Amino acid sequence: MPEALLDDISHRRYNPLRGSWVLVSPHRTKRPWQGQQEASSRIQLPSHDPSCYLCPGNKRAQGDVNPKYDSTFVFVNDYAAVREQQAEYEPPAQDGSLATRLLKAESTTGKCYVITFSPEHNVTLADMPASTIVPVIDTWTKIYTSHLDPHSPLVKAAKPTTMPPSGTNGSLVDPPKQQYRYMQIFENKGQAMGCSNPHPHGQIWTTTSLPEEPEVELHNLQQYRREQGGCNLLEDYAKLESEKGERTVLENSSFWAGCPWWGTWPFEIMVVAKEHKRALVDLDERNKEDLAEVIADITRRYDNLFETSFPYSMGIHQAPLTGTTEEVEASHFHMHFYPPLLRSATVRKFLVGYEMMAEPQRDITPEQAAKRLRDCGGELYRRKL
Repeated sequence: MPEALLDDISHRRYNPLRGSWVLVSPHRTKRPWQGQQEASSRIQLPSHDPSCYLCPGNKRAQGDVNPKYDSTFVFVNDYAAVREQQAEYEPPAQDGSLATRLLKAESTTGKCYVITFSPEHNVTLADMPASTIVPVIDTWTKIYTSHLDPHSPLVKAAKPTTMPPSGTNGSLVDPPKQQYRYMQIFENKGQAMGCSNPHPHGQIWTTTSLPEEPEVELHNLQQYRREQGGCNLLEDYAKLESEKGERTVLENSSFWAGCPWWGTWPFEIMVVAKEHKRALVDLDERNKEDLAEVIADITRRYDNLFETSFPYSMGIHQAPLTGTTEEVEASHFHMHFYPPLLRSATVRKFLVGYEMMAEPQRDITPEQAAKRLRDCGGELYRRKL
């Protein structure tokens, strides 16, 4: 098989989702390793921390007091990266000068939220059963729906929802003051990913602009759809990977999850809806339960791999809040998990040197990574300690 040769030779792999390449150097994994080895780690945290800004009933950084919530809790980020209101900026008139051609800027406004996944301070998604992750997915869906353009084709699929200031569990979500273009839902887990609070939580940034990463993906999704007569790139990809199996980590009736052919990070995982789902609003109750099972399973496998609380950045890519019919119909719901660990709980993969100056590079192949992740399923390791 030609692909078997790729386990031993340097080669490049193409990412059709981004229109980019990654260098793969599998022979580098044969280097002798004399680095640090770690013992299994526990999470040594209380279930409630009086000093935590996210725990129920506690005071946050700017003085607001959290309600005594019992599931998820959402509030506007006290230190938001973008704001709804700010001073107006008018770009200089395009006069043909070097400055107007090369020094471009545009105003971006938006709204940033924090969503806690659980009232328990000492758990992560890996500790949570799928049934308690479903409310997280429901909350993502409600916030996404409440920000949808009323003229979007997605509105017909969306269930009517509002999240007023005194919503369930006291969630602090006002209707947006303007129509935003895109909503990025994500989680940074662990200090290695810049997470400043161990309480299980994620973020939602909603902006008037379409960010670069989803914009590049959307461009390639649209191009594939036009060239292939209406077929969906990621739907086709999930079908192909499910048939091949070597990069599959797990799958169920609704989602394929595995190490993508073009992955950059050593144990990168992508979760793809098997059927064409444009956004969260297209997921029915069974889909949400299946997605919760996948999220719980992936995060457990990550923790089991090096028997540590595994850091990662996770994000959802889906249809923009407002856009053309072509943009919405070409969009396909998927999730990216980007974990930095390479050989152990403390040995990280750094994107430096060649990766920064030329193109991304990886040592362990996606096939090798997928096998290791398949082999470490089952019960969460720290429940056995």
